[in-house]
Amino acid sequence: MPELQPSLLDRLNQQIANELHASHLYLAMGAYLDAEDYPGMAAWMRVHAEEERGHAMKFYHHVDHRGSRVELHAIEKPPSKFKGPADVFAQALRHEQEVTAQIHELYEAARDEKDYALQVFLNWFVQEQAEEEELFKSVLAKVKRVQDEATGLMLLDHELGSRAETSG
Repeated sequence: MPELQPSLLDRLNQQIANELHASHLYLAMGAYLDAEDYPGMAAWMRVHAEEERGHAMKFYHHVDHRGSRVELHAIEKPPSKFKGPADVFAQALRHEQEVTAQIHELYEAARDEKDYALQVFLNWFVQEQAEEEELFKSVLAKVKRVQDEATGLMLLDHELGSRAETSG
């Protein structure tokens, strides 16, 4: 495979940082949820933090396999305070939508540069982001539905914890 064009390399190195930031964000959300006594939701967020780290490593390996140099960028500090589980999942959904836009911009740049190998690589991420957005929308809808009911939140916490156990 040919080396990456410099403009694409810069974008891919930035995407590594974006994915690592997502991992840190979800880890911070998990820490908040743990502190608020939602261990199942916290575990679910930790699983997603690991997934995002895995995504960063997919980009890392793609850059490396193309004979280009990975350059790690600084990662922004994530927030540590939220207004409750609904706020956590609303922010997580917004973040997934931002990542989707980033992936689409990368795909467009790969298309413009006629980098077919990168387009094929990014196809997986396009599909993954569609699935992630749908998942986060679904969880947010459930959290909103029960956010004022302690029993409902406890049941949802248990459900998400059970999902986290089967995912991890």
